[in-house]
Amino acid sequence: MITSSLQSCHLGPGISPEQVISDHFFLYLLKGSMLAYSGDKHYHFHPGDSCIARKNHLLRYTKQQQDGDFKKIVIVLDEAFLKRFLARHRVDTGIATSDDSIRPVKDDQLLTSFINSLEPYYKGEAEIEEAFADLKREELLLILLKNDPGLAAVFFNFGVPQKIDIEAFMTRNFRFNVPLERFAFLTGRSLSAFKRDFQQIYNDTPGRWLTKKRLEEAYFLIHQQSQKPKDIYLELGFENLSHFSFAFKKQFGLAPTAVLY
Repeated sequence: MITSSLQSCHLGPGISPEQVISDHFFLYLLKGSMLAYSGDKHYHFHPGDSCIARKNHLLRYTKQQQDGDFKKIVIVLDEAFLKRFLARHRVDTGIATSDDSIRPVKDDQLLTSFINSLEPYYKGEAEIEEAFADLKREELLLILLKNDPGLAAVFFNFGVPQKIDIEAFMTRNFRFNVPLERFAFLTGRSLSAFKRDFQQIYNDTPGRWLTKKRLEEAYFLIHQQSQKPKDIYLELGFENLSHFSFAFKKQFGLAPTAVLY
């Protein structure tokens, strides 16, 4: 595969920095590696790997450079574009059989040719000529659907998240630092309904429960697995080390470093 001259590029609307995926997007890794975490699964991507990240799912990822560089191709498949595509193409949407945040994409000759075809359309760093952007996105979508027809059930489901079990969802996703409004939306509830149902299940507020759950997980990782506080506080949903240390000492009466073996 000829990728040495390819640069990172982005097609479609911008991606929110939140850990909630606001639009489906296709990612192809050119250089470096990437670790992704979806609440109950870990994914490791290397150059040549590609995947679909699914809308209305939680995802956290870390990038690792190779020779001081990291390159990726990201193509966003937003709802407006998908609806335009659906108006032009007959697609059997079906029902999605998996709810995973990440869906790996199998490499094939069509996908390889598509990736290499992007270079002539670059107009600058990370940009494709606007006149060709939708054409290239449509080409990619046709390839993806040919490669995996089951993706139609993922891409063309335009509904909002349905009401799901809060307990299972929160147990899987408490490590994500997102607003309560997002947790409520992803469980198919208004914020007030989410707080009410949460109180009935846990006999506690979401905010207090999240802090306690994250701190209990931190204690286990530090005390039982000898992990360092500076290496875990972000992964557990704390915004900075000082806040984590303060909350930890308030909960357990000891500084995080004091429970290290």
